[in-house]
Amino acid sequence: MCGIVGYIGVKDATPVLIDGLKKLEYRGYDSAGIAVYDGQEILVRKVKGAIKFLEDKLAKETVRGCLGIGHTRWATHGEPSDINAHPQVNESGSIAVVHNGIIENYLALKSWLQGKGIVFRSQTDTEVIAHLVNYYYEKDRDIFKAVQRSLDKLEGSYALGVLCKDFPDRIIAARKESPLIVGLGEGENFIASDVPAVLPYTREVYFLDQKQLAVLYADHVDLFDGNGNRVIKSPYHVDWDISSAEKNGWEHFMLKEIHEQPKALTDTMRPRFVKEANGKISDIKFEEIKEGGEEFWKSARRIVITACGTAYHAGVVAKYAFEKFARIPVVVDVASEFRYRDPILNKDDVFIVISQSGETADTLAALRLAKSAGVHVIAITNCVGSTVSREADDIVYTWAGPEIAVASTKAYTTQLACLYMLALKAAHIRGMLDEAEYGNFLGELASLPDKVQELLDDKTVIQKFVSRNFNKDKVFFIGRLFDSATSLECALKLKEVSYMHSEAFAAGELKHGPIALMDSSTLVVATATQKEMYEKLASNIVEVKTRGAATLVITQDRSGAFKAAADEIFLIPECDSAFAPILSIVPSQLFAYYCSVLRGIDPDKPRNLAKSVTVE
Repeated sequence: MCGIVGYIGVKDATPVLIDGLKKLEYRGYDSAGIAVYDGQEILVRKVKGAIKFLEDKLAKETVRGCLGIGHTRWATHGEPSDINAHPQVNESGSIAVVHNGIIENYLALKSWLQGKGIVFRSQTDTEVIAHLVNYYYEKDRDIFKAVQRSLDKLEGSYALGVLCKDFPDRIIAARKESPLIVGLGEGENFIASDVPAVLPYTREVYFLDQKQLAVLYADHVDLFDGNGNRVIKSPYHVDWDISSAEKNGWEHFMLKEIHEQPKALTDTMRPRFVKEANGKISDIKFEEIKEGGEEFWKSARRIVITACGTAYHAGVVAKYAFEKFARIPVVVDVASEFRYRDPILNKDDVFIVISQSGETADTLAALRLAKSAGVHVIAITNCVGSTVSREADDIVYTWAGPEIAVASTKAYTTQLACLYMLALKAAHIRGMLDEAEYGNFLGELASLPDKVQELLDDKTVIQKFVSRNFNKDKVFFIGRLFDSATSLECALKLKEVSYMHSEAFAAGELKHGPIALMDSSTLVVATATQKEMYEKLASNIVEVKTRGAATLVITQDRSGAFKAAADEIFLIPECDSAFAPILSIVPSQLFAYYCSVLRGIDPDKPRNLAKSVTVE
């Protein structure tokens, strides 16, 4: 939801800023811009559209300096345009601001500032910040105090980078709700919305906490709390492989990340498996959870899971897993609804939040609501140091590495892996699985990365099927039990990256309305991994096929149960049906990817979407 970068040091800032923006373009690509202090004034260059248009503009003119900030935008206030692009400046151009977030009271502040004679140029909420900082700066000529006083007036969310012409030796940064990191170099320092933007230059970072400010100089960084008190904290060392944030020859990040799933699953599960001397996996240990900290499972009477988008779909799969293995009732809620409906929470609930970025606004609000009710909160996230990871009682990391494509793939499957491990651990603690059952299920889980690789090795079957069906008007995904949950994510992936109309239904619901939509312009994709439901699902597929729909079945059946019903069958490796969602989603990810490419769409940057939804 917008990406910001900043640099101060001895290098020319412009190429550093552009490089950082490219690594953050997944956060927004409506427009882009930079502000660089050239020794005399702040030069602002910004354009509507992708970063390549900004590069074209900069290639025709000289913008050089050792201090600068940059921004790639996902529009919220004001349409995408050159004027609405960031950085935004005060009237004289002596103060420049980049901003990720939403200022909820910007209209009131704008009216107040206009009453003082200030003329606005853009439609953005961010321009209010530039003028507000200038208003306070003119009172005592202290830029840090001006930023601090401005923050006291702002309602909403923000990650900010501020330059002032009169203080060319520093960048001021601040955050509330929206993510912001500080990268620590030698003779240079950085700010960015996400770690990949600074990885080529440093691996030492600060994750700014709520309402923290940072003042970056070339040779050091000072941290402060919202009251201006100095904060001392240790930097975090990032041990990602830089190449994991690059395409490395892949045509798109989405395809690369689909193929990274075997490794991501292995990295997420293997460190948590406890093995006996004979090599058999006998237990799961979450190093992040304090010793004895899993006792809450014994008294848990209910699990509440909340998340948004893809993470919500992982939660729906988890509902089936927890109820099957641990025999605990589960409620799954969309976080954006949960926070507003005055939910009923009990002290013996276990509350699980899932967020790839750890910064999803609605999920964070749900987490805080649960915490205020005294409920034990477990967070599942991919980002160490994220707000979710800091505020939850316990944290389980998905070791997926950076995910750059907007549409989540490896984040989803690693979330499932963590949820399955939690469900099995809970079942074991509660005495619902004996040692033999527990060990067998863990062994089954451990085999999944190799089976995902088998699927990827056979991807040409999906590619060929897509070549015949990428122009369908309607695509419906159906399934039963775990497969019904998987269908939700299948439909989302397709609509996200191909713009094809797609929906998901529990297969038994077809006769209750959706079957009226079936005709020759329809494709129905049936996920069929639950053996006890094969007969019923085959009947559902025949019903849509007789009405002219094309049919694809993704299944582990080798008996021929779907031979008469399907136009195409894609076989996945056999596994316990409870774990099949980790396998059955992969063909649908590939299906969505190839549909996008054949329709001439960039799957990494679908229109109107951003990677992290850090505002409502």
